[in-house]
Amino acid sequence: MSTETAPRSLAEALRARDDASLSALLRSRPDLITPVPTDLTQLATRAGTRASVVRALERLDRFALQTAEALAVASDPATYDELLGLVAGDDADPAVTAAFPRALGTLREQALVWGPDGRLRLLRTARELLAPSPQHPSPTGLGPTVAEATAGLSPGRIQEIVAAAGLATTHDSVSAVAALATLFTDRARMAALLDDAPADSVDVLSRLVWGPPYGQVTAAPARHLRWLIDRGLLLPTAPGTVVLPREVALHLRAGRAHRVTEPAPPAVEPARTHRPQVVDAAAAGQAYTALATIEELLKDWHEGGPAVLRAGGLSVRDLKRTAVALDAVEPVAAFWVELAYAAGLLASDGEADERYAATPAYDEWLELPAAERWARLASAWLAATRTAGLVGGRDAKDRTLSALGPGLDRSAAPEVRHRVLAFLAALPEGASPAEDSVLARLHWERPLRGPQDTTDDLRTRLARWTLSEAELLGITGRGALSAQGRALLGFPPASALDTDSVGPGDKLPVHKRHHPLPEAPHSPAERAAAAARAARLLAPLLPEPLDHVLLQADLTAVAPGPLERPLADTLGVLADVESKGGATVYRFTPGSVRRALDAGRSASDLHAFLAAHSRTPVPQPLAYLIDDVARRHGHLRIGAASAYVRCDDDALLNEILADKRSAGLRLRRLAPTVLAAQADPATLLEGLRSMGFAPAAESAEGDVLITRAHAHRTPPRSAPEPVPDGPPVPDATLLGAAIRAIRAGDLASTTPRKPAPATDRPGNGELPRTSSAETLATMQAAVLTGESLWIGYVNAEGSASQRVIAPIRVEGGFVTAYDHTADEVRTYPLHRVTGVSELADDQP
Repeated sequence: MSTETAPRSLAEALRARDDASLSALLRSRPDLITPVPTDLTQLATRAGTRASVVRALERLDRFALQTAEALAVASDPATYDELLGLVAGDDADPAVTAAFPRALGTLREQALVWGPDGRLRLLRTARELLAPSPQHPSPTGLGPTVAEATAGLSPGRIQEIVAAAGLATTHDSVSAVAALATLFTDRARMAALLDDAPADSVDVLSRLVWGPPYGQVTAAPARHLRWLIDRGLLLPTAPGTVVLPREVALHLRAGRAHRVTEPAPPAVEPARTHRPQVVDAAAAGQAYTALATIEELLKDWHEGGPAVLRAGGLSVRDLKRTAVALDAVEPVAAFWVELAYAAGLLASDGEADERYAATPAYDEWLELPAAERWARLASAWLAATRTAGLVGGRDAKDRTLSALGPGLDRSAAPEVRHRVLAFLAALPEGASPAEDSVLARLHWERPLRGPQDTTDDLRTRLARWTLSEAELLGITGRGALSAQGRALLGFPPASALDTDSVGPGDKLPVHKRHHPLPEAPHSPAERAAAAARAARLLAPLLPEPLDHVLLQADLTAVAPGPLERPLADTLGVLADVESKGGATVYRFTPGSVRRALDAGRSASDLHAFLAAHSRTPVPQPLAYLIDDVARRHGHLRIGAASAYVRCDDDALLNEILADKRSAGLRLRRLAPTVLAAQADPATLLEGLRSMGFAPAAESAEGDVLITRAHAHRTPPRSAPEPVPDGPPVPDATLLGAAIRAIRAGDLASTTPRKPAPATDRPGNGELPRTSSAETLATMQAAVLTGESLWIGYVNAEGSASQRVIAPIRVEGGFVTAYDHTADEVRTYPLHRVTGVSELADDQP
């Protein structure tokens, strides 16, 4: 496009775009179609709002952002060659020159830059954000131009500077400033000027050249400073403050706007390489541990978990207790709790004394095959915006962030997880990355604007948490992405990425570094299909549940692997877990056997159960333990009087009364075989058990009460919805409909109309106004002539719009017409048409 036909505004530039280009803009900046603009002028206005521009700048990669920063310090408008010179420097760095068209194309695609190559313009809001100022220094480190810095100087002082620089004086300040700027941008003349500079003066310039460009001087500057000030190489901006003009700094920098230009992303370097089979096996082991941990967590909260804090969340004490129960450190325990919550497996019960408990979805989850259970957990983690790593930190109001509490959502978390795992997917199969290289690549893709600490920003912490949580969950094994993790993320197999064999410490070849990273599935159907593929890959790697244990003479049972659920549930009641790992060790104690008897099992039931499920004979000590506890179990009966003890053996009651440990129960004899207590039945039951007796509770009818763990469940709860990071990326259908609507609205707003009489002519932006008779007559005439009309229309909700229609039929108070705005035939009530106007003769 020549400069003669260059667009005068962003709206005009957008009108010159085709549908594919508009689709790319709306896909990269989805906030622009929320809601859909009425025309291209409104789209351009929305694209220039501060919030939208900030959002777009934050999503640029480092080189595209550096290109925008360079354009912000260039002339307005700038030429393609001028901008390339600022980015690539006087030596025209080949790597920068090769990458420059892509960066400029990205800025143009997102409507941050518009205009032809001869008149490149940065969006005004973007220039305000990126251009240097004393309050907001530019990342380039450049200061104001000569024209900006001399704006406050007197004409006489400007002429003195011009003369000291060896230039002829002029009759006005404007031409003098222009001559000085021309001198500073002439490489040969500037080199000659600086050759005469004192060494101390050159040293001052070298300290200011890369920024900040401002310095302090006294009222009587030293000789070497005076030499610079006299020649305009340093210009005063305030009393005691001088600045290095932008043109001088660019000369000293050899034309570069940035000290370090990064045209290409840094490579993600492998730290170690393992056999893929080892990686998949290690990840499968972690996946099995994740399932066991979630089950153990919710089994621990089976009868109702910890109380909900008044402000929401889990107390520090309850988190510590949970960490001890899971044999994990508190941050890891917080991760498991948050994972179960994100998967919809636990929630608050909503009762008066609100507590956390498993949801009905947990019972459904337990019935699924192990691989599918893992896929559901991993999918929930990938999409969750709740960030367990924040637990224990402080919010903006200096309040502690608690697990399951408010304030843990971070919208960037899903996107960072995907990017980090995509970096792993681009490595050779079985390669684990160096963490520093992952962070460097992430910072290149989403650089921070301004001087911020990149070692502790949110995205850096999210990336580190992603690497550790993916390992805990079994998506990675030994730091490398597993086959099932790759499938879950929707990535192709590593062989399909055509990566070279890379050893520890090696970098990917240059031609491989910029290989497009795989994209994650977007639609729910695609994510479900990916989860199913991952489950199929994981299933053969998980151990098969066993139907047996190994009983040992020391009153323990060893489960050499995962047990079938009925066996595990029964054994969990009959024995206590002593240790976990590759094999789980259960220990039988009098208390655990009594627990099984309380649950309604008889001694013969327990003997039969152990004989059926043990690969070794039932040891004699275990058989004796069961028989001994069963013989004493239920001999004493506890009921409610407040409470009473009933026993056919009055000698046993005498023994209880004589025991000093029973004093706290305040027992007294009511009959030879009955004792009454002032404690409640539960306290009495626990007290006698602590004394070594084996009492059983009985009902009001005298029947033994069977005590089983009461499974407390919340009402049906849905998993927490992720907090979106802005509007979602629109699909092709929405994009097509939005572009048609925008173009139709733009046609209606820009179509030339025949001039109306001065009394009837609408003001700028107003709808046409005609009487009902004039509207009807004009509509009927248009039906006969086939002409198109411009109408104002107010719908049933009172929303006014303007449309271009071609009337087909007028009858019964309605006009049927082809609506160019909606691109379809519609019928409009005539009483809602505010007015009509004929289009210009050269319009269709």
